[in-house]
Amino acid sequence: MPFIAPETAPRFALHGAEFVGLASPSRGAAENAVWMVTLHADNTPVPHRLSREETFVCIAGRAFVRIGPETHELTAGGAVVVPADTELEIRNPDPAPFRAVAVLPVGGQACIEGLAPFVPPWAA
Repeated sequence: MPFIAPETAPRFALHGAEFVGLASPSRGAAENAVWMVTLHADNTPVPHRLSREETFVCIAGRAFVRIGPETHELTAGGAVVVPADTELEIRNPDPAPFRAVAVLPVGGQACIEGLAPFVPPWAA
């Protein structure tokens, strides 16, 4: 059984967000990629889409999550499920960091305008 210790989990940064890779194919997962995401105060949201359904579970802080035309406030203990191929952006309006656990089925790709679709490195 693969074990990923927090001190050895790979860390990534993209568009002002920090990611800690937990489960992924390169770390022994066959079906789901799981990572921690941190957004700091007044981050600049990056509209993007995922080719598979993505789930976020907030563990600290607060964020506004726009899914398609609707915006939701996500706070600690809450979750949001983003349907595949739906535009998403997340904004932290507070001084305290927003932290969440994210889950994406293996093979899911991110699509950001101007970039070719890619598997996020924390999910690979």
